[in-house]
Amino acid sequence: MSSVGLTFVGAALFVNGLLLLGRIDAKGAGVFNLFVGALQTAIPFFLIATADTPDEILGAAGIFLFGFTYLYVGICNLAGYASTGVGWYSLWVAVMALGFGVVNIVRFDDTPTGLLWLQWSVLWTLFFLVLALGRERLTALTGWFTLILAFTTCTVPGFLLLLGEWGRVPTWAVLASIAATVVALVPLSRVGLADPAASTSEPTEPTEPTEPTEPTEPAEPAGASGEPGVNATGGIPGRRRAEPAAV
Repeated sequence: MSSVGLTFVGAALFVNGLLLLGRIDAKGAGVFNLFVGALQTAIPFFLIATADTPDEILGAAGIFLFGFTYLYVGICNLAGYASTGVGWYSLWVAVMALGFGVVNIVRFDDTPTGLLWLQWSVLWTLFFLVLALGRERLTALTGWFTLILAFTTCTVPGFLLLLGEWGRVPTWAVLASIAATVVALVPLSRVGLADPAASTSEPTEPTEPTEPTEPTEPAEPAGASGEPGVNATGGIPGRRRAEPAAV
């Protein structure tokens, strides 16, 4: 994978991890996802157009998995579309990433890079569970996992590729980072980031009890306006509300 593109994938995962933890606005994150998605779509087009061997095309093809993911996330977040589509696409990406991991280990004898792909396969599987299947209890775990992999599988390897040093990284070092990630996730999965506004709000003074008032006529229940097709919350029956996508 391109060293420049991989480095900026780390930035995208960092932003999306914070989005999953409720720290970043969905539309603000969507804009940056478009930037990285465009980069990770342009790079493989160039690499494939100038490739001389099938293996070079194979190596560049995997970059599209990231590029289309971030374009999809950016458009959904900016337009307010539901995130289920991104979730199901993430399942397909997880399967493909698993394949790229095996290919790197078996065909290219590049175990460190193959282990990166296997970690991405796990991450995109979590995106599928959270965004497509609505497993909200996994949101904090996925957010922290995304933040960690932003550095261990993208930013640091991308920077080492820029320096020309990634080829000297031993397999045991990547395995050690995976073990450290697992250990860190055990306590972090129980921790979410609190809403900054909620954490800085001042406590309110207790108010004096008020005098009882005369009973009034019961108000018309919400959603009982007689308009067909609208439920009590103002939503359309059978349509899932849009939720921000973050991958």
